[in-house]
Amino acid sequence: MEYEFLRDLTGAVKVRMSMGHEAVGHWFNEEVEGNLALLDDVEAAAGDVKGSERQWQRVGHEYTLWMDEEEVIIRANLLSLEGDEMEEGMNYYDEESLCFCGVEDFLAVIAAYRNFLHGR
Repeated sequence: MEYEFLRDLTGAVKVRMSMGHEAVGHWFNEEVEGNLALLDDVEAAAGDVKGSERQWQRVGHEYTLWMDEEEVIIRANLLSLEGDEMEEGMNYYDEESLCFCGVEDFLAVIAAYRNFLHGR
């Protein structure tokens, strides 16, 4: 999983992810937006579910993060629409709206994000 951190004209940090992991970048850009308390919650949850059968979920405004001991799933909330709301034969384009990655990889992105925010 490759990623890049950038600052926009206002100084806000933007995360750009490699293909297949775009939803991770969208989650950072839409849900985190520098909210380190949310990252603290995710890191604490990763510790809580490690070595257990438990799962953890955080529903955000645009994206939901789901985690178990081994995997993180980030899904756009609009993907939870019922199938009968779509026209027959239509599918949502979800390449950028759904992502699966390992917990350790995700925690590494969080650590890199924190370092970028603090200019390290």
